[in-house]
Amino acid sequence: MGVYNVHERLLAANGSEVGALIDSLSGGAADRLWPHPHWPAMEFDRPLAVGAAGGHGPVRYTVSAYVPGIWVRFTFSGPRGFHGFHEFAALPVDDERTVLRHTLAMRTSSLARLTWPLAYRPMHDACLEDSLDRAELACTGTVARPARWTPTVRLLRALARRPPSATPGM
Repeated sequence: MGVYNVHERLLAANGSEVGALIDSLSGGAADRLWPHPHWPAMEFDRPLAVGAAGGHGPVRYTVSAYVPGIWVRFTFSGPRGFHGFHEFAALPVDDERTVLRHTLAMRTSSLARLTWPLAYRPMHDACLEDSLDRAELACTGTVARPARWTPTVRLLRALARRPPSATPGM
């Protein structure tokens, strides 16, 4: 199954301001783009640079390309069945506006043909919209239309937080 998923937001900020958000990825408390307060943090084995390996939650990837202040691409290494990449790009429109775009392009195989549309996609879409809200807040001080989680996302998040049930007889 081929997947092409794009999320973008026009921000009232110049390209260097939006590029700085991309550069802050995986910077812990200094990360102004990834919605780590509500989603698993993006973490790498070293600072953001080509070759850095890590991910967020069960999604694993390596930085395969990086142009500071402009673009970063991550190539998937997990979960099994995700073959492709996701990336952030700052695309200046003019001196005062920039599009922040996240693109995911991959092919799924095996069990991922089911897990992507049923679980990963709704969670991915919600996480990315939360990320774009953070970007808008960082650039403008407000969010015009905050993203809202769907009932499906709320259910999936509740199931993900639920501790595994005890094995009977133990």
